Amino acid sequence: MANHFSGLRPTDMGYRRNPLFFSSPAIIFLPMKRLRTALAQINTTVGDFAGNVERCLDATRRAEALGADLVVFPELALTGYPPEDLLLRPGFLRRGMRALDEFVRGVGDICAVAGFAEWDGRSVYNAAAVVSSGEIRCVYRKMFLPNYGVFDEKRYFTPGASPLLFRLGDVSVGLTICEDIWVEEGPHCELGLVRHADVIVNISASPFHAGKIRQREELLRKRTVDADTPIIYVNLVGGQDELVFDGGSLAFDRRGNRLLRAPSFAEALPVLDLDFEHAVREHDGSCVVVPRSSREPLLSAEPLQAPEFGEEEEILGALVTGTRDYLRKNGFVKAVIGLSGGVDSALVAAVAVEALGKENVIGVTMPSKYTSEGTYSDAGTLARNLDIRFIELPIRDTFEAFLGTLGEVFRDTEPDVTEENIQARIRGTLLMALSNKFGWLVLTTGNKSETATGYCTLYGDMAGGFAVIKDVPKIMVYRICRLINDRAGRAVIPESILTRPPTAELRPDQKDQDSLPPYEVLDPIVKLYVEDDFGVEDIITRGFDPDTVRRVVRLCDISEYKRRQAPPGVKITPRAFGRDRRLPITNRFRDVGNGVDTAR
Repeated sequence: MANHFSGLRPTDMGYRRNPLFFSSPAIIFLPMKRLRTALAQINTTVGDFAGNVERCLDATRRAEALGADLVVFPELALTGYPPEDLLLRPGFLRRGMRALDEFVRGVGDICAVAGFAEWDGRSVYNAAAVVSSGEIRCVYRKMFLPNYGVFDEKRYFTPGASPLLFRLGDVSVGLTICEDIWVEEGPHCELGLVRHADVIVNISASPFHAGKIRQREELLRKRTVDADTPIIYVNLVGGQDELVFDGGSLAFDRRGNRLLRAPSFAEALPVLDLDFEHAVREHDGSCVVVPRSSREPLLSAEPLQAPEFGEEEEILGALVTGTRDYLRKNGFVKAVIGLSGGVDSALVAAVAVEALGKENVIGVTMPSKYTSEGTYSDAGTLARNLDIRFIELPIRDTFEAFLGTLGEVFRDTEPDVTEENIQARIRGTLLMALSNKFGWLVLTTGNKSETATGYCTLYGDMAGGFAVIKDVPKIMVYRICRLINDRAGRAVIPESILTRPPTAELRPDQKDQDSLPPYEVLDPIVKLYVEDDFGVEDIITRGFDPDTVRRVVRLCDISEYKRRQAPPGVKITPRAFGRDRRLPITNRFRDVGNGVDTAR
């Protein structure tokens, strides 16, 4: 991307020393100055203006009590993120502007930075207001609008034109929003190297995927060094449809040393003290001066250093957060899950208990004539271990009734996948009946490996309101189950569930590997094809059997119509189905690996 600031690289020391940038304001030296900042890592809800305002004002009051000079909220905190096409509705935009007014009236002499959707009657901006003493002091408009992956901001927002620097008393603060800091030569360069901000603040709504926490930390560390300026980064936390925002707010000094790390997947209000001793510019009228509170300075606060999660821990945290918030924010209290005695439903049940509490989770076993004693027993053992309500609804007679109804039409045909799918659809119907009668949300139990290859039944095991593990590969399902048992110090998920070969039990002696390659082979192929966009030949060169690769790729391609009808679920990987990966259903392109495109 082109450099928008002078054409020089931010790492070029000539950029920092160019006399053109030092010709106007005088340099003065001030005694040590301290800025105490509260990082308001909060969980907001799209469109809940009253709730979001109250959440922000509550954090503002608590920040004042902690002696903070500045409290910083996430991107679009007053609006909720992402509002998507609500931003096309004037009524939504007007209500958002009123929410800003309500927030401003409630802010005392502390300085607050809050994200909102600014609307001037024509254009909409992803903006941040700098507020104190019941007044808006200045507004920054996000300059760089992401339009990739889950982001579609150019559909809604007009980009801002210039960076913002304001003075909070004798401390100069540069303000940026989310993507601004991800752009290599973004506004942080001008704010740090040209305008010499004492600190740069970035308000963000950066969604989670596995590995994103470490990626984000490394990027921010580099940006502080590039800008030669401390950076305070405040991230949103909580679930919004498929997206989970992990929080994990951060602060770094100008050399890239981490000063603070807030917890992941939890609201928090850590405070950070920054001391400044270096030369600063005399105010020359080019930036807004915000009055600073005259409260007595407090003793230095010990900066929070939340522990780092391992891969399984962070994915489990995202699943719990996404499930809890999807139900809570959509008005559901209880969830119901079909317990097959297999590993997928075991993980979903364990996640639901952690997210909602055991009293709000109901497990249902629906045995058929193909259900083994082992899986039947394990479903009950799991329910007892989780201490959840357990309902048994046998489907043998229902299945026979279906076959009797279809008997004349199916005469002279052999049983096949049709009869298998009838059983899955009976189970889906029973779960949806419980949902309708009692208001319980059905949690489906399909994983990413099955969803990718279409190894799932439309209107059967895909029927439900939320697909908790739809973006979790099968091998990772096992790893997270092991973590749950390790954390509990006991086999919450029975060992037999973790060691039994996976099976749908829809016909005698059925095993997943009758229809699919072993998951140790399948999952890497799915990752390369779905998440990395590798072609067939590229995957084969990684050492995979050519016939297996072509088979898996074909299954992925022809199952798009199923995935389009699946419920939403938590995004875990960098390329989740539906939210990230968007392919046409009607599509005759096939990469068969020999340079020839063929039609199915």
